[in-house]
Amino acid sequence: MPGGAPVGPLDIEAQELRRLGHWVVDRTVEHLATLRDRPAITTASYDELVALLGGPVPREPRPVEEGLALLADVALEHQQHGDHPRYFARVPGPSSPVAILGDWLATGMQAIASSWGGGSGTATLELVALGWLRDALGLPATAEGVLSSGGSMANTTALAAARAEMGPGVVYVSDQTHSSIGRSLRALGWGESEVRVVPSDASYRLTATALRQAVDADLAAGLRPTVVVATAGSTNTGAVDELAGLADVAAAHGLWLHVDGAYGGPAALAQGRNGILGLERADSFVLDPHKWLFQPYDLGCVWVSRPGALERTFAMHPEYLVDAQVGGDGPDRETDLHNRGFELSRRARGAKLWLTLRTYGLDVLVAAVQRGVALAELAESVVSSEARLELVTPASLGVVTFAVLGLDDAGHRRVAAEVTADGFAAVSSTVLSRRTVLRLCTINPATTDDDVRRTVALLADVGARVSGRGGGDGSSR
Repeated sequence: MPGGAPVGPLDIEAQELRRLGHWVVDRTVEHLATLRDRPAITTASYDELVALLGGPVPREPRPVEEGLALLADVALEHQQHGDHPRYFARVPGPSSPVAILGDWLATGMQAIASSWGGGSGTATLELVALGWLRDALGLPATAEGVLSSGGSMANTTALAAARAEMGPGVVYVSDQTHSSIGRSLRALGWGESEVRVVPSDASYRLTATALRQAVDADLAAGLRPTVVVATAGSTNTGAVDELAGLADVAAAHGLWLHVDGAYGGPAALAQGRNGILGLERADSFVLDPHKWLFQPYDLGCVWVSRPGALERTFAMHPEYLVDAQVGGDGPDRETDLHNRGFELSRRARGAKLWLTLRTYGLDVLVAAVQRGVALAELAESVVSSEARLELVTPASLGVVTFAVLGLDDAGHRRVAAEVTADGFAAVSSTVLSRRTVLRLCTINPATTDDDVRRTVALLADVGARVSGRGGGDGSSR
C-alpha cells in the first residue's frame, strides 16, 4: 500500500489498518489485565456457538469490526484460559507479553523459517535461540535442533530420527510415558509387539533396574532392543525418570536414549537442575516453551545429539527448491530448517523465543520457573494440613496430586468438574495405580499463594459435600 493507499482488493488503507491494529492491542491488553477476575475456562454448546459464528457461506463483505468483536467476545472467550492464574488443569501455558509481541511482529511480516534463501534472518533467530537453550541445559555441543509445533511433533521428530538411525527393534517406554508417544511410535512403524511398556516404581519413575530387566528378557528371546524413552517431568505427577541410570543401560546395550522433557524440561535450566540430571548423555531431548518458558502456542524444541541425524532423516532437495536451499548437511550455520523435520512451510516460531530470551534474560525466566516449583510445594503443604484431604504424590516440578478422604473415583471426577464449572479455578483429575485423584499443576508465575490456598480449600469443601460429609458450601472462594 504505497503512500498508504490500497492497491489491491484485499488491502486496507494504512491509517485504517493502524486503527484496527490498535483495537486488537487494546483488547489483548484488556484480556491480560482482567483475566484474574474472569472464569478460568468458559464453554458453550456447538449449537450456541454456531448460532453466533456460523450461518450461510459469506458472499458479500461485512465490517471487519464485527468479525473482530465476535472473535474476541465469543470464539476466543470460549476456551480454556491457560494463562489464568488459577488454571491448574493439565499443563497450563501462560504467555509473557514480550513473547506475544514477537509473535505478532513475525506474523504481521509473513515470516517463514524454511530454507536459508527464503528466510536467513528467521532461521538465524531459531538457531541462536536453540543454541542458547542447548548450552544452558548442558546438552552436548554437537546437538542440532529445530523448532516444532509442540511436544507431540517434537517427540515424533526425534523418534523418527532414532528409527532412521537405529533401524527396527524394540522400544522401551513406561506406564507413565505421555500418551502421544504411543501414537508417534505407531505412526512411525513400530508394531505393538515392538513396544515394551515397563512398569514404573512406587514414585512413578522408570528405573534403570526395570529397564535392564526388560532389555535382558528381550535379548534372551532373540529380540533387538533399540530405543528407550525417558521422561523428565511426567504429566501425571511431575516425576523424573532415573535418567543417569537409564543412560548407563542405554550405553551398555547401544540403545538410543530419548528424553521427553516437553513439560518439565525447563526446570533443568535452574541451578541444581531440580533433579533432572544426565541430559548430556541423551541422544535426543525435547521441551515445550509454550508450557514452561512462557510462550504463546505453538512452540516445541527438539535436539538430536548425533550430528547430521536430522538431515539424514528428513532432507529433501527437489528441483523447485534448488534456488532457495544452501544444500548439504553441516553445523548450525547456513541451514535449511525444513530439512530437520516434517514441515516444509514453517512459521517463524523462533522470533518470539529469541525475543523472550534476549529481553528477560535466562535468570529472570528461571526464577519464574522456580516460582512454579515453589507453588506446588505450597500446595503440598496446604493439602497435608487439611484433615479432609490425603496427599497422594508430593510436589514435583510444579505438580501435586491428592485425594478427598472417603470419596470414590466418580466422586473425584465430579469434584474436579464442579470446581472447574464454577469458574473460580480450573482443575483436573487423573488416575494413579488405578485410583482417581485430584491434580494441580502450578506453573504460572502470576499465581499467588492465596490462589493456591483458596483453590485447595474449595476442593476440600466441594469434596466434603459430594462425599456426604458436609461442610462444602464453596464459601472458601
